[in-house]
Amino acid sequence: MTESENQIIKGIRTGNEGAFNQLFAEYYKVLSVFANKYVLDLETAKEIVQDFFVHLFESRHKLTITSSLESYLFSSVRNRCLNHLRHQKIHEKHIDVIKHTLETSVDLESKMRATELENQIYQIVLGMPAQCQNIFRMSRVEGKKNGEIANELGISIRTVETQISKALKILRKNIQNYLMS
Repeated sequence: MTESENQIIKGIRTGNEGAFNQLFAEYYKVLSVFANKYVLDLETAKEIVQDFFVHLFESRHKLTITSSLESYLFSSVRNRCLNHLRHQKIHEKHIDVIKHTLETSVDLESKMRATELENQIYQIVLGMPAQCQNIFRMSRVEGKKNGEIANELGISIRTVETQISKALKILRKNIQNYLMS
């Protein structure tokens, strides 16, 4: 450590504002540029360096430097940058967990509502007259065409269309009541 560094350190330890201001003026900009290489944001880098100098001044009585002053300053700022990045990573993980939890709960809620709706539709279909229920299931569940249903049941296509229309009307009416409640 040079004699001028020793003088600055002694001055800072004793509360000499001139020594502190000299150190700040000489190293603030270069430490900010150095910190920016870690955090990739100049404003954040400046804040880190400012916080370091505030901490240095507040704990000046305990100041012990075993290497060169410059080495101490750069190491301290580097460590603060790494702590900032670690804290930022933890913060991002928390945000990801919160987002995932929200997405999962929204997804769960939508699945629950869909299941409730399916159950309601099933109950409505069960309450339909037998022929209407049977034709509706053949059409919508089994995917059969109206002509196939008419041939299989021995009825006219018009009857199939009428029964499907009747089933849809019953569903619309009852589902609307369910959704409004």
